[in-house]
Amino acid sequence: METSSVTMVGTGSATPPMHHAKIVVNRFFANRLAVSGSILVLLITMICILAPLLTSYDPIEMNVQERLKPPSTSHWFGTDEFGRDVFTRVVYGSRISMGVGFSVVMITSVVGLMFGLYSAYYRKLDNFLMRINDGLMAFPAILLAIAILAALGPKMSNVIIALSVVYIPTVARAIRSAAITVREQTYIEAIRALGGKSWRIIWLHIAPNCLSPLIVQATFIFAYAVITEASLSFLGAGTPPPEPSWGNILNDGRTIMKQAWWMTVFPGVSIMMTVLGLNLLGDGLRDLLDPHTNKAKK
Repeated sequence: METSSVTMVGTGSATPPMHHAKIVVNRFFANRLAVSGSILVLLITMICILAPLLTSYDPIEMNVQERLKPPSTSHWFGTDEFGRDVFTRVVYGSRISMGVGFSVVMITSVVGLMFGLYSAYYRKLDNFLMRINDGLMAFPAILLAIAILAALGPKMSNVIIALSVVYIPTVARAIRSAAITVREQTYIEAIRALGGKSWRIIWLHIAPNCLSPLIVQATFIFAYAVITEASLSFLGAGTPPPEPSWGNILNDGRTIMKQAWWMTVFPGVSIMMTVLGLNLLGDGLRDLLDPHTNKAKK
């Protein structure tokens, strides 16, 4: 029986890597959520990269003679109370908001992956790390971030640190859940029985099986980070003015909303479209990478 099963595997029944990659690509483009989200995220990313080419105005320089001008051909999104072009500030503000989101995703993914993997593999360490996780997750994200920034001070680098501390527990718990399932598999027990080193088991056998939930979780963390950074800047605890951020642009327009509606509408729409794109991409990737969903569709 064992010989015949080995023969079947050896005769090429396994799917070739190139064919498997083609199946994944085709499945991705067939997923409308993933494609729509990818287009939105790619568009906003291009705006961030091409910001200096999209406008000739300075996002910080004031021009009092042009203050509170409504949207026009010369100022697409109008001007603010200091005469600064709102379109320019929204475009350059996307660099801050997206930059913070990307940095938070990178930090939380790396640290959360490590915490989740080691917590799942070592039971004694699991009890210690998960109690810290529970303590951090007991606080609302925005309040914990404000508390950290109150200690560190309002600065972009500190915003990244605060949001990373807030969202690392979420990633760690998701990775731990996936890693525990893999750890209990028979082949992991066999490797351990054969004398496989713990670090090799964790990083070569368990970690690759946790990448799918990590990728999906990263898209949602990105969206949460953009919203939370905007909220912190709106409250005056995030990116300090005059550096443009979607949050502090909203804060500038809050007191003169009736007089200059464009100061809140356009940065608000930018936040909405960014979060929508990231959520659509996350939902699409979840459907794409979830084996249970794939089996149900078949």
